[in-house]
This record gives sequence, C-alpha cells and structure tokens, in this order.
Amino acid sequence: MAGRVRLEPSAWAQAGWWTGAVRVGAALVPLVTCALLSAGRRDVTPVIAVLVLVLWVVLAAATADRVAALIAAVSGGIWFDFFLTRPYHRFAISGTAHIVATVLLVLIGVSVTELALWGHRQQARAARRSGYLDGLLSSAAAIREGGTPTPTITQIAARQIADTLDAERCTFVDGPLRDARIAVLEEDGTVVRAGHRAEASRVGLPTEEYAAILVRRGQTVLGYFRVTAATYVSHPSAEQCRVAVLLADQVAGAFGTASTVRTD
Repeated sequence: MAGRVRLEPSAWAQAGWWTGAVRVGAALVPLVTCALLSAGRRDVTPVIAVLVLVLWVVLAAATADRVAALIAAVSGGIWFDFFLTRPYHRFAISGTAHIVATVLLVLIGVSVTELALWGHRQQARAARRSGYLDGLLSSAAAIREGGTPTPTITQIAARQIADTLDAERCTFVDGPLRDARIAVLEEDGTVVRAGHRAEASRVGLPTEEYAAILVRRGQTVLGYFRVTAATYVSHPSAEQCRVAVLLADQVAGAFGTASTVRTD
C-alpha cells in the first residue's frame, strides 16, 4: 500500500442520481411522516413527533451531505407546523409549546448535521494518518531488508510522496538541485523559492513547474524528489508535508557511499 489512504465513496454515492435522490427523500420523508402522525395527533405529543423527525435528520446527515440534512431539518419544521400544530393545515403556530418544539426541531437538526459531518471528517483524518504510517513502514521495511535496489526504493517512496501530497507525479533525480529557481518543500510545510517562504497549505504546490523535496545525508544533498502538480492546485497540510519529507529522509538510508542511479 502506497502513501495516503483515499476514502472512496460507495458505488451509489458515485452515481450521478444519488445526491439528488437523497435530497428529494430528505424533503419528502418528513412530509409523509407528519401526514401519517397527524392521523393520530391526539395521541402524538410534540416531543414524540420531534424525536421521529430528528431520526430522519440523523439518517440524512449519515450520508455526509450537509444540504440533505439541512433540507430534512427544515422540511421537518415546516410540516410539523402544518400538520401537528394549531391551527392545523396552515403555516401558522399558536401556543408556546408548539413554537418551542418547532424551533428545537430545526436547531437539533442543524446540530446533529454538524456533529455527523465532524465525525466524518475525524474518520477521514484517522484514515489518512493510518495511510501515512503504512507508507512510512513499507518504505522503512524496504530499506531494512537491504536487498532491495536503491532505484526500487526511490520509486516506492516517490509513489508514496505523490499520494501523500495529492500530486500528479513524483520522480527521483540523483544529485543536487542545480536550479535555484525551483521551489523546495520543507518539513515545516513551507515552500521556499528564491529565499521567500510561503505556506504550502495556503499557496499550494507550484503548477507552472515542479517542487523539490531534498534527500540529504547530513549537509550533503544526495538527490531530490521532483513533485509535479500541473493540472490542478494541491494544498498539502503541514502534516502532509512532514510525512513527505520524512519519506525522503528515509530514502537517504538506502544510499551507500557511492552515488545512486538516476531514476526519473
């Protein structure tokens, strides 16, 4: 496994109709639910109705679609007002309890949506960190085995660096970087070019040329990884940059006293 783990959506989520279907369902299911509950409104308290409607909001939020979850929350509030609060079958509310219930329904729906999306983001971060660790471990294992040729190790590391930085391509070049105009990606997440520093997460990797990640042993530059992101702008975080530089540092351990082979 190379580099970062990418969270791929399910086959349904990839289908063009999926998002639209989820949002239409988020709008219609609260309507149907409130219409059914209105048939027994004498036995259905506002609290029960709100809890049932919040369930649909939670299910919509579980799809990781903020718009769908918000549609479910607003739809629930509207149809709760229309079917389950006096005056019935009118968009008007009389009674403090029903007003409070409607407002709470929308607020709870929005809160649940943001909480679910936060959980999705945390899961994605954990998966990325696991991918980074797997990449570092596989690179370290290749070096530790000793029998793996240096060009093979640099190719493995190059793939992992490309995945980590969300770049199109990464290749290794033997020898020092001779063009001072080329941007160098540092471990602290900055891009250094002509003495000027900028955060990679803010300015992104260069698109008009490649960025370099130096492979050093002490003060000696053994080579560098040439990272290309030409057709789109990649904005790697400081964490991604640290992992990429650490992968390059590991490659230095694969070098013997003699010069390595150019593998780009």
